Formats: sequence, structure tokens, C-alpha cells
Amino acid sequence: MGLPSIENRTVGGCIKHIVMWNVAGTNATEKDQVAAAIKSGFEGLRDLIPGLLHLEIGVDFSRVSYACDVVLYSEFTSKEALAAYAAHPAHLKLRDELEGMRIARHQVDYVQDAEAVASSSGRAFSSAV
Repeated sequence: MGLPSIENRTVGGCIKHIVMWNVAGTNATEKDQVAAAIKSGFEGLRDLIPGLLHLEIGVDFSRVSYACDVVLYSEFTSKEALAAYAAHPAHLKLRDELEGMRIARHQVDYVQDAEAVASSSGRAFSSAV
């Protein structure tokens, strides 16, 4: 999947969509099984959603009391692409399949600051030279 054309990009950068969940389970084994099901389900959405640039899903290993159990990090070409993802049949099916597995959900959606990305890319390049 290549980069989107500039006409389809959100002015200022791509859309970042981050969701974190706490999962159901009475012990570590049950929670691990639920986390694995969530991870597998979201990984199955790759290459199905138009405008989805990147999807990464991670399971927390720290087990500290204030940590979430699973995090989804994704990038979209535009706000419209994110909205289309939310309504996509494959996403809706997964959401229904995961019903009851998640006990808490936190979400942040934001536009990537293109200037910050450009300046950090320049710093990385200049320090590598």
C-alpha cells in the first residue's frame, strides 16, 4: 500500500487514532487470552480499510495497576478515512465479536503536526550525517 496522494491527505498531516482497553478476565491467563483475541482481530483488518496507512496493536507486559492491557495505534489519510473505518463492515463485525471482552476504553484522535515531523526528520538526518 503506497502513500496517499496529497489531495487525499488532511492538511497538516495524517490522522492518528489511538485506543487503549482494559480487558475482562479474573486472572492473568484469562486476560492474556482476551488480549490475544483483540490483537488477532485488529491485525485482521490490515489491508481491508481504505485510507488506513498503519495499524499496530500491542499488549502491555508491565502489569502495573494503572496500565491499560491493550493499545491500538493507527494512522489514516484523513478524518473521512477514519470515519469510514469506524463504519466499515469488517470493523463493525470485529467490534461486535469483542463485545464484553473489554471493560474500559480510552481513545485519542488527532492530526499529526506536519511541521514537527519535518523538523524532527531534519534533526535525525543532520545527526546521522
